[in-house]
Amino acid sequence: MNVQEEKDMEMTSRIEMDEDNDNRGSMWDLDQKLDQPMDEEAGRLRNMYKEKKSSALLLLRLAFQSLGVVYGDLGTSPLYVFYNTFPGKIEDPEDVVGALSLIIYSLTLIPLLKYVFVVCKANDNGQGGTFALYSLLCRHAKIKTIPNQHRTDEELTTYSRSTFHEQSFAAKTKRWLERHVSRKNALLILVLVGTCMVIGDGILTPAISVLSAAGGIKVDHPGMSNGVVVVVAVVILVGLFSLQHYGTDKVSWLFAPIVLVWFLVIGGIGIYNIWKYDSSVLKAFSPVYIYRYFRRGGKDGWTSLGGIMLSITGTEALFADLSHFPVAAVQLAFTVVVFPCLLLAYSGQAAYLMSNRDHVVDAFYHSIPGTAVVIVMLVTTLLMTLIMILVWRCHWILVLLFTGLSLVVECTYFSAVLFKVDQGGWVPLVIAAAFLLIMYVWHYGTLKRYEFEMHSKVSMAWILGLGPSLGLVRVPGIGLVYTELASGVPHIFSHFITNLPAIHSVVVFVCVKYLPVYTVPEEERFLVKRIGPKNFHMFRCVARYGYKDLHKKDDEFEKKLFDSLFLFVRLESMMEGCSDSDEYSLYGQQTERSREGLLNNNGNGNTITSYADTTISSVDSIVPAKSPMHGSMTVRSSEHVSSQTETDELEFLNSCRDAGVVHILGNTVVRARRESRFYKKIAIDYVYAFLRKICREHSVIFNVPHESLLNVGQVFYV
Repeated sequence: MNVQEEKDMEMTSRIEMDEDNDNRGSMWDLDQKLDQPMDEEAGRLRNMYKEKKSSALLLLRLAFQSLGVVYGDLGTSPLYVFYNTFPGKIEDPEDVVGALSLIIYSLTLIPLLKYVFVVCKANDNGQGGTFALYSLLCRHAKIKTIPNQHRTDEELTTYSRSTFHEQSFAAKTKRWLERHVSRKNALLILVLVGTCMVIGDGILTPAISVLSAAGGIKVDHPGMSNGVVVVVAVVILVGLFSLQHYGTDKVSWLFAPIVLVWFLVIGGIGIYNIWKYDSSVLKAFSPVYIYRYFRRGGKDGWTSLGGIMLSITGTEALFADLSHFPVAAVQLAFTVVVFPCLLLAYSGQAAYLMSNRDHVVDAFYHSIPGTAVVIVMLVTTLLMTLIMILVWRCHWILVLLFTGLSLVVECTYFSAVLFKVDQGGWVPLVIAAAFLLIMYVWHYGTLKRYEFEMHSKVSMAWILGLGPSLGLVRVPGIGLVYTELASGVPHIFSHFITNLPAIHSVVVFVCVKYLPVYTVPEEERFLVKRIGPKNFHMFRCVARYGYKDLHKKDDEFEKKLFDSLFLFVRLESMMEGCSDSDEYSLYGQQTERSREGLLNNNGNGNTITSYADTTISSVDSIVPAKSPMHGSMTVRSSEHVSSQTETDELEFLNSCRDAGVVHILGNTVVRARRESRFYKKIAIDYVYAFLRKICREHSVIFNVPHESLLNVGQVFYV
C-alpha cells in the first residue's frame, strides 16, 4: 500500500468519525429534548387536580343556582296541595295518611326516578324539553315532514347520532316510523301538543303560585279583602317578570338563596310538626295506605288525585330548563335539597292536619287544577319510549317496564283530572289548543311552500342551455337570491330572468336552513358549492341554524357569506391543482376537520363547509405515479395555472362585490283554491297570511339595507 492510499484511508476514516460524532451529537441533542425533567408533567398533574377540585366546586355552584330557576314551582306546591285534595272537611284521619302516601310515591316515581335519573339523560347536548327529544329522533330516523336533510348536515360537530344493526328492534322501529307520512305527522302533532301544553301551563303557573303565596297574608289578617291579596300578587308578578331580562345567571344568583332558605324552612317546620303533632304519619311510606285510601274513598278518593297531582307540577320544567344547567347540577340539587325537604314539608303538614282537620280550608289557598301538566308528562313518556329504542337502543324489556310504569301512574292522574276540567281545568287546555292551531297552520303553510318550490324548481339542463350569459345581459354586481331549496335552482329565478332583461355577473343562491340540532357553531355555519361551469359564476350558499340559535339581526351575515365564498374559490383551485394532473393520484380523500376549514369532495362537485376564520384542509396523501422529477414539474405547472385562475376569479368576485350587492327575496304567497273548504280558506288565507305578515323576514334578520333589496313575488294555490 503506497503513501497516497494510506492518506486517503486516513482521510476517509476521519470523515467517518466526524460524521459519527455529528450523528452522536444530534442523537444526544434529540435525547436531551425527549428526556426532559418531569416538571411539566408534574405541573400538569397539579393543574388536573385543581381542575377536578374547581369542577366539583363549579358543580356545587351550579346546583345552588339551579334552585333559583328550576324548582320554584315544585317548591311552592305545598301551599295548595292538601286544600285541593280535601276541599271540604277531613272526615277520617286515615285519609290524610293515604293522601300523604300518594304524594310520597308520586314525588319518588315521577320527578325523582323518571325525570331526574332517566329523562334528563335524554338531553340534546345539554338541551331539554319536548323539542329536544324530537330533534334527537329526527337525527336517528327520517321523520321530518319537510324533507330537506342532506348528508353534509351529519358532519356538524353538534350532529351526534348512533347507528344500529339492520335486523335490530331499533331498525325495525325506524323503518316502521319512516314507512308512512301519517306516522310522521302523528309524531309531529304529538310533539306540538306537548309543547303547547307546556305553554298553557306556563301561562297560569306563575299566577297560581304567587296568588297562593300571597294568600298567606290572610292567615294573620283574616279581615283583609280579596282585592288586596290580588293587588299584592300582581305587584310581585310584575317585579318577577321585570327581572327576567337580566339573564339566567343574575336571576339565579338573586333567587337561589331565597329558594334555598324556603326549602330549609319548610323542611325544618315539617320536622317540628312531625315531632309535635303526630309522628305516626311516617307510616305513609308504606304503599298499603294508598290501597286503603282508594278502597275507603271510592270515587271521591279517585277525583282527589287532581289535588295530589299538584305536588308534581313543575316537574316538566326540571327537564326543560336543562339548557341553563348541566344534568349533574340538576340531579344534585333535587336529590340533596329539594326531594328530602318536600317529603318533610308534606309529612309535617299531614301531621298537623291529623290534629287540626278543620284547618285545611283556606279561601285563598285554592288554585285552578294546573290539567295540561299530566298531558305533557304523557307526551314525554311516549317520546322517551322512542328515544330508548332508537337512540339508547335499550332492551325491549327495559322499554316496556319504563313505559308501562309511567303510563300506569300518569294515566291514573289523567283520568282523575278529567273530573275537574269543568272546575277550571279547561283554561290551560283552551290556551294550549289555540297555540296548537297556530303552530299547525304555520307548519302546514310552510310545508306547502316547500313542496311548491321542490316541484317547480328549474332543471340544470335548462340553465346550461342558456349559456354563460343566461340569455341576458350580465351586469356588474352580485345577486344574492334567497330560496327555500338547499339543492336545485328555484322557480323564482326563472321567473326573475324571464321578466327582466339583465342579471348580475355573479349569482349566489342563499338557503337559510334549520337543522334538528340545538345549535350550529359559527365556524360551521356556511356550506358553499358551485353551480354549473366556472364561467357561469353561479354558487349556492346554505346558511345552517339550530333551534336554539338566536334569530336576531346579524350585521356580519353578508361579510361571513363572502368570506366563505372566497375560501371556497381558493380551496377549489388548490384541489384542482392536485387532482387535474394525470401524473398523480389522490388517495384517502378523508375530510380533515380543523379549526380553519372543512372540505368535502363528492360526485356533484366540490362542496366546502367553510369556517369563519379560514385556512385550508388537505388530503391525506398524494402519491406519484411516475418519476419524482417529472411529477414535480407537472405539479408546479398545474399549481401555477390554478393559482393564476384563482387570482383572476378572486379579483373578479371582488370587483363585482365593489360594484354592488343586491338581495333578491322570493315572496311566495300561498292561497287556498276556490273549491277548497271554508276551514282551509280561513287557515291559509287569513291565519297563515297573518302569521307571515307579522313574522320577521330574512331582510330584517340579516340586516339588509332597503336600497339593496329586491322582492320578486309569485302566487300559488293549495
